[in-house]
Amino acid sequence: MTVAVEIVSFGYLHAEPPAAHLTIDLRHHFRDPHVSPELRYMTADDEPVRTAVLNTPGITALVEATATAVTAFASGPSAGTVTVADGCAGGRHRAPTFARALADRLRAAGHDVTVRHRDMGKPVVQR
Repeated sequence: MTVAVEIVSFGYLHAEPPAAHLTIDLRHHFRDPHVSPELRYMTADDEPVRTAVLNTPGITALVEATATAVTAFASGPSAGTVTVADGCAGGRHRAPTFARALADRLRAAGHDVTVRHRDMGKPVVQR
């Protein structure tokens, strides 16, 4: 079964989370590249950030679990587009990397996936 999936990455420190069927909060359980000075001003467009995030224990399992949840939503009697929002603190590192990994996993399963990074282009949050 092919389903349309919209994935929106975001930063909690910029605005409220977008409306979604599933909202994944990456802030407290996964290593934040922001704490590394050499990664702080990079984004998920940069390989060192993607590597740091994807090598964090638990991320791969969470991508798989989220893909399973998307399939469950899509199996419902009034299936339409399934929206997944995933957020981290600033929306530049963990959330967009996770969104891309999830999109790759869902596309490999045959789903029609769009990805939007709401806050990745915003300035680094000073905290």
